[in-house]
Amino acid sequence: MTEEAIPTATVAPPAGLYPASACVPLDSVELQEQASDRCILIVDDESAVRGLFASFLGENYECETAASADEALAVLTNKTFALVISDMMMPGRNGVELLREVKARYPETAVIMISGIDRPQRVRDALRIGASDYLIKPCDLDVLTLSVERALERRVLQRTTATYKAHLENQNVELANSKTELERLQAQLVHTEKMASLGQLSAGIAHELNNPAGFIYGNVDILRDYLKDLERLLKIYDEIDLPSEAASSVAALKTEINYEKLSGDLSAILTDCREGAQRICDVVKNLRLFSRLDEAELKKIDIHEGIDSTIRLLSRYYSAGKIDLRRDYADLPMVNCYAGQLNQVWMNLLGNAAQALKDQGEVSVSTRIDDDWISVVISDTGSGITEEDLPKIFDPFFTTKPVGEGTGLGLSISYGIIVRHGGAITVKSEVGSGTSFTVKIPICAAGLELQKTSGTDFSVPLKQ
Repeated sequence: MTEEAIPTATVAPPAGLYPASACVPLDSVELQEQASDRCILIVDDESAVRGLFASFLGENYECETAASADEALAVLTNKTFALVISDMMMPGRNGVELLREVKARYPETAVIMISGIDRPQRVRDALRIGASDYLIKPCDLDVLTLSVERALERRVLQRTTATYKAHLENQNVELANSKTELERLQAQLVHTEKMASLGQLSAGIAHELNNPAGFIYGNVDILRDYLKDLERLLKIYDEIDLPSEAASSVAALKTEINYEKLSGDLSAILTDCREGAQRICDVVKNLRLFSRLDEAELKKIDIHEGIDSTIRLLSRYYSAGKIDLRRDYADLPMVNCYAGQLNQVWMNLLGNAAQALKDQGEVSVSTRIDDDWISVVISDTGSGITEEDLPKIFDPFFTTKPVGEGTGLGLSISYGIIVRHGGAITVKSEVGSGTSFTVKIPICAAGLELQKTSGTDFSVPLKQ
């Protein structure tokens, strides 16, 4: 018990170990010495010992005394002490029981045990329970001073460690959030580049298809007129009386080529060709409407035109006859928006709705106008979203689809697009009954700052 006291010093973490915001000096507000750091409670059933310790330590510390463990616990209830010096053997509760109570109720309070019995097992038990030191009576007062100083300094170091740990944990949380945000931005960047590439590809395909489709579509009408003229000529030949040998040859040829069926099928074939060319033209038009590479700035567009072109591109879902698509359009004004990006939102919402139905059910699209806002509601009668998953559906990489069928980016990117337009997106869902997404867009985008909230009605509130 002759160890020297640990010198008091400001403890700082190694340079570069913590972020700058986490390196807080010990003399900062959080680690300044508190009033209770100089308070000591002396517990002993002998008044002479209590008085001696209190008188000696009272020169540097604020000391109070208690004659029993119960009295000490009562004092601790009303005041915070940095250190408790307790006798081992006392009437009623002994020192070990007091030690257990103090460490359980006041874990930051240090405890020094003092006993007239020098038993190694008792020393080990006290230290194992949490005592800072174990002194043997009669106790040298200088040794007591060293033990008190060491216990109080250890307490400060423990509090310092806890403070730095809290800062480090906060930094870890911030780093984790930053990592998540970085992954979201990276995924959105990848998706943006992908969509840009797809848009360029779509525009290229549309351009390449447009000319030959125009040739076919235009020439079919001309060919129809030419065939009508040829049919008139053939009809006149049929009415002319030919020599018997020539008439026999013509009749044989008509039978060989199935002349009656051929002349009847020509009109139907031309009609089919014209319809096919019209479909190619429609696909080209839809690709150009969807990609809208020429509309990188805010422009006035027709919301219904974008929704309808998206539905046509999703014809594999909505033209098979298994999904009942209902449209209820209001008379909307032209909307100031990024048309190509907004079409991505319709693509994600309408695609998800169709997939939720698994080729059987109803999807409804309705539009409304409310003051300076336009609302687009896309609902389905699918399986719905659970209450646990609902707050997470706009998080990057979260998906309820099986592995390999979804990236978890569609709704996240849709949310970002709506935010960019200064709008709001709300979803209501009930398991077994279906899901309804409501998108609100200002007629004139103002770039309002929005945030997500959670709950059964998971929405981004509008700020007006």
